[in-house]
Amino acid sequence: MTSLTLVRRIGARPAIVFEALTTPEGVTAWWGPDDLPAIRAEVDARIGGAFRVRFRTLDGLEHEAFGEYLEVVRPTRLVMSWCWVHGGEPGELGRTSRIEIELKPVDGGSELTFTHADLRNAASKAGHERGWIGSLAKLVRLFADKPSGADQD
Repeated sequence: MTSLTLVRRIGARPAIVFEALTTPEGVTAWWGPDDLPAIRAEVDARIGGAFRVRFRTLDGLEHEAFGEYLEVVRPTRLVMSWCWVHGGEPGELGRTSRIEIELKPVDGGSELTFTHADLRNAASKAGHERGWIGSLAKLVRLFADKPSGADQD
């Protein structure tokens, strides 16, 4: 098994970023890179709750993932299982991996540490890494034009 970890600075305080991680509107705004955007999300962000996200490629192919929330510590930590039910990374279909997201306050906003663990192999890691790099770029952009998000109480 293998894992990947990505760290990003986001121009909003942790509570605001946490909302983007745990609401259908937030998830559809940033999950999926530009060429595989989320088109629908169902989110029940509580321990034992579930999420389901559908993505669509630019040429119309759809992919879908779901998982269960294992830890929800507002506004600093989120842990969930991840499973592709349709499409996704070859070799991961029907397998369960684990996503951990940590948020900590920093000057100007938040530092987000994103880990996707229990991936099958290096090829799966590389594919997921490309996707999450694109997704996190969208999350950073989402708050780039909202400097007040870092200052709000």
